[in-house]
Parts: sequence; structure tokens; C-alpha cells
Amino acid sequence: MADFEPPRLVDGPQTAPATVLLAHGAGAPMDSPFMAAMASGLADQGWRVVRFEFAYMARQRLSGRKAAPDRLPKLQEVFRQQVALEAAQGPVIIGGKSMGGRVASLLLDELQVLGGICLGYPFHPLGKPDQLRTEHLRELTTPTLILQGERDGFGHRNEVEGYELSASISLQWLPDGDHSFKPRKSSGVSEAQNWQQAVAAADRFCRGLLSP
Repeated sequence: MADFEPPRLVDGPQTAPATVLLAHGAGAPMDSPFMAAMASGLADQGWRVVRFEFAYMARQRLSGRKAAPDRLPKLQEVFRQQVALEAAQGPVIIGGKSMGGRVASLLLDELQVLGGICLGYPFHPLGKPDQLRTEHLRELTTPTLILQGERDGFGHRNEVEGYELSASISLQWLPDGDHSFKPRKSSGVSEAQNWQQAVAAADRFCRGLLSP
């Protein structure tokens, strides 16, 4: 792991007030349409956004063969290394899509970061609502924004609103959105609109972290 240098993509100005460090989800890389939309949207608002890939996804990119995610300790190690790299340059906000956001949330109170952003948090495995991944979310002290589709299969609105979560967590719902915030056509809302709403909420959250 020490010799692994994660592939990275950087958007936004070097003079940004903070860097938003984002990790991808379990099945899609850092340059997926969802990740690209979040990164470019935040960069357009003046944030420096850094995306990186975990080792298993980097291997998958090279081999062209689907790879299973690394174990949680390995994922956390890579994330810690990326935070250390960015923290040397200035304030950092960490987060990611689904699994990436979960890994970030597990590190928030350990690392010296301003806050966290979870883009579709996997509150439980798909189809297994009794296997909750919320224990650490009850005790979290670092400001955290969770952006969640109302009908996300990994934790929809009716489920999540019954969970015990820390007061440091803010939840914002994307209308009729799935795990990537995509709504049904019948909702009258488009995927692009939900992505824009997610970017706007993340931007407000980041600005709030920098307010005196």
C-alpha cells in the first residue's frame, strides 16, 4: 500500500478557500457521470475538488476486469493518505459517493478536516434494512451533510427518518431520487435538476463551514 499512488482528478481553482476531497462508490470510478457532475458543479462554485481512486478501482481500470472493493482498513488507509496530502495545502472537506462517503464518515472525527459530505449514504446493504451502518453516525461530532435520494434502496426517506443520528448531521432529500439521485419521469423532476440541487446544497454546506 505504501507504494500505491491513487489516480487523481483535480477541478477548480488553486486559490479556493478549501479543498473538497471526494472518493467514488463501490462500483463506479472517479470519472463516472455522477462524480464528474458533482466535481464540476462544485468547481464552478469556486471550490478546489480532488477526486481519487482506491487501489481496487485503479486495478480494475488497468485490467478492464471488475474487481471487488478492498477491505475497509485498506480503503481507510488510502483515504488518510489523501487527506494528509491535501491538509498540508490548506483546509479540507472530505466525502464521497456511497461507499466513499461511508469511508469518509468513519474518519471524520479522527482527522483534522472541516466537515464531511456523503453523496447517497449506504445506511444498509441493498435489500437488508436490518444490517444498519449507523453506529458511528450516532456519535459523530464533525459537521456532516448527507444528501440522499428519497427512494434510495440503501436507505429511503421513511427508513432514515426513524434512525438515531447525531445532531452534527444534516440530511437533505433529493425529490424521488434513487441512490444516484435519479428520479422517475413521473416525478416531474429531472436527474440534472437533482444533481444541481445536490451541488447547491453541498456548496451552501461548505460555505457554512468557513463562516466565523
